[in-house]
Amino acid sequence: NKQWYQRRVAITAGVREVGKTLVTRTTGTKIASDALKGRVYECSLADLNDDENAFRKFKLICEDVQGKYCYTNFHGMDITRDKLCSLVRKWQTLIEAYVDVKTTDGYLLRVFCIGFTKKVNKQVKKTSYAQSSQIRAIRKKMVDIMTKEVNTEDLKSFVVKLIPDSIGKDIEKECADIYPLKDVHIRKVKVLKKPKFDVSKLMDLHGEIGGAVDESGEAITGGAGEFIEPEIQDAV
Repeated sequence: NKQWYQRRVAITAGVREVGKTLVTRTTGTKIASDALKGRVYECSLADLNDDENAFRKFKLICEDVQGKYCYTNFHGMDITRDKLCSLVRKWQTLIEAYVDVKTTDGYLLRVFCIGFTKKVNKQVKKTSYAQSSQIRAIRKKMVDIMTKEVNTEDLKSFVVKLIPDSIGKDIEKECADIYPLKDVHIRKVKVLKKPKFDVSKLMDLHGEIGGAVDESGEAITGGAGEFIEPEIQDAV
């Protein structure tokens, strides 16, 4: 007595539907869509973007159900443990920073960053340790760049930046004059607070018209806010 629902993704330009989810059919006062709302799915970026970049994991939360589709939104980002362990080595300094920052559309995010010092060209010395004053300066730069990148964008634009990890490359470039860095990544993103749920905004994110569903339960796609002419009825 179960039913399959298709999961829809809006955060990537690649895949639009990623996997299915199972739920007990609506019986009496127990409604299937209520059981689906709030479910969190974890997907590899490789599956979402149809490429080989598999170490980044995205969390998606089901915010609305229409027809047989679950409409998801961004809920967090993480890096796989094996990738993180492959970066940590001896004879270098590990530098981490985090910041709580709000996007232009009202999402409060906690963004974590990680980076490592590296040897300069023709270095003979075995170690490449940064001094505590340099670590503090690098951490301050990390916080400033992360704040600037999130503050000026809405959630979708920020997630688009996470996919190629352009923020990590910016931090690497900016900190080069303090101490050369390598393997700088946005390690994790948590969604701490969300604005009040608005179905039309979610549908805009998915590039669809809020609430428009045909007889078979298929969500009708189209440009955001586009008007659909209703069919002429034979009798009322």
